[in-house]
Amino acid sequence: MQRRTTLLAASCVLALSIAAEAGSSNSLLDVSADGSRLLAVNSDNGTVTVVDLKTRKPLHEIRVGDKPEGATWINGSRLAAVTVYRDNAVVFLDADTGKVVHRLATEAEPYGIVATRDGSRVFVTHEYPGLISEIDPANYKVLRTIPAGKMIRGLAIAPDEKRLYTTEFYTGILHAIDRATGQIVDSWKGHSTDNLARQVVLHPSRPKAYISHIRSRVFVNHGNGSIFPQLSICTLTPPGKNERRVSIGMDAYNGIYVTTNPWESTLSPDGKLLYTIYAGTDDMNVSNVIDDDYREIEAVGRPRQLGKNPRAIRTSPDGKEVYIYNTLDFAVTVHDALVTRTLATITVCDPPKSPEWVRGKILFSTAKYPLTSQRWIACSSCHPDGHSDGRVWKNPEGLRKTMPLFGLAHTHPLHWSADRDEVQDFEYTIRSRLMQGGGLLKERIKPKVGYHPVELEEKTSGRSKDLDALAIYTNSFTFTLSPHIPAPGKLSESAQRGKALFFDKTVGCANCHSGPYYSDSTLKKPFNLHDVGTGEDDPLEKMGPKYDTPTLLGVYRSAPYLHHGKAATLLDVLTTANKNDRHGKTSHLSKEQLNDLVAFLKSLPYELPPDETPNTVSYRFLAPRKKD
Repeated sequence: MQRRTTLLAASCVLALSIAAEAGSSNSLLDVSADGSRLLAVNSDNGTVTVVDLKTRKPLHEIRVGDKPEGATWINGSRLAAVTVYRDNAVVFLDADTGKVVHRLATEAEPYGIVATRDGSRVFVTHEYPGLISEIDPANYKVLRTIPAGKMIRGLAIAPDEKRLYTTEFYTGILHAIDRATGQIVDSWKGHSTDNLARQVVLHPSRPKAYISHIRSRVFVNHGNGSIFPQLSICTLTPPGKNERRVSIGMDAYNGIYVTTNPWESTLSPDGKLLYTIYAGTDDMNVSNVIDDDYREIEAVGRPRQLGKNPRAIRTSPDGKEVYIYNTLDFAVTVHDALVTRTLATITVCDPPKSPEWVRGKILFSTAKYPLTSQRWIACSSCHPDGHSDGRVWKNPEGLRKTMPLFGLAHTHPLHWSADRDEVQDFEYTIRSRLMQGGGLLKERIKPKVGYHPVELEEKTSGRSKDLDALAIYTNSFTFTLSPHIPAPGKLSESAQRGKALFFDKTVGCANCHSGPYYSDSTLKKPFNLHDVGTGEDDPLEKMGPKYDTPTLLGVYRSAPYLHHGKAATLLDVLTTANKNDRHGKTSHLSKEQLNDLVAFLKSLPYELPPDETPNTVSYRFLAPRKKD
């Protein structure tokens, strides 16, 4: 009886799908329903370009704010909406005039965005809060926010528009949300190693969802065993005996040809072809979709070669053309349906910032030689756009949590063990068994022997333009204000009490977490390293027990905590992970005081730190200051 009910439910889902058109999914690109115009989101430029697809020319480049991440047309080819990730806003555009018509403040970190076919509703994912906003675009009003998982990015609306589907960035878990109730009604969990799922796309006539992501195998520290490209396919039927999620390794899918950092996928309008792009190796797969619930897809020929760092793909409504945004060529290429010919190249924006910064991002994003020889891993595989991958790696020196790169220019030395004093020292990582690259420095360097920090003895800066460019890009990530504050420069009452405790000499937090970056890191030798008792928690540790002090800015979104990641929450840092009060004296604090201290930590930064400190390094991009 249960099996019969499951099959009936599956039939109902399929029938609904067949009767509906394809749902939309989040992307840096969106094509209007009539196929006349294309939106291209230029994240690093802070702009959106409107392209006339008939003339193959840009019509407008519209400034929208700091790091836009998604765009959608709203019921036609005139009005559009864009998420602006670092500004906590959704911007509405008039594509005819090239003007911003409204700027709507939203919850933090808006990322994915889709709209209903009639344009009456817009939905937005918010990464850090794990929310979806439902917006009335006619009145520029947020109607409600829906809890939707942890650190969510991907978003799609079902063909019948009754459900929303969203992906968790760090786990790849797919959630289904009932629009009527705003409740999570189903979830599809994958492997514990699933990671960096930015997008989900739905089949137009079958109950299938496709998620491009990687697998981070944290127990392996080797270039051909740590990071893998994956495609997860979820069958959108109720739980039962049938397999509801399968994962396809997109390396083995291509035989011996390795692809890296799958970014997103799209389907042809008839659902017969699946396109998957890889930002790390600048290529893509075209696949036939097989209606057998077993093989699912089969490759159509070899991977196609694309431009630099492809991050978005869309098809025309008639399925005859494919549009690919090669973001570090700053151009959209137009192809035939099987991507065997390039029909046009449309430049959508100028290169941002500086030539050195752009070159640095190219090197940071690629898994090609000389960064690697095996094509499995790029810097961005663990530090996507400066963020952490949310993982704790079993490194040769012991457990190491991946740190975000924000504020890096002001908090040298590097690594938990302070064994590097220049970003250029990552030449050692490029040449290591992890990346197995030829290196960017065409000279000999002192060999690495054991865990001795030879990097501190070898000056690597100023010896390679490419290595310096990589440092400039890596050192240029800056903070945004915490969403846990009532206004810029302001703290809640609880956080204000927590601030007093933080700076209380008896508690001692500020003894190490000092200065505008809440870190006493310094390039003056000897380095300020501290034994806070955590080195004893990992039997694999080879370099402890003293560690560099990480910045506390942005700590609200960087769980898990400590070098070994054994503190799941900030409260754990202050209590269960602080044995014998070695990491600040907190055992005497009441529950209310501990909560106040956590509230203060979550509020950092409540004001932006300075661009220059006595510890700031020179290899970075510094934006020109705005004139008053």
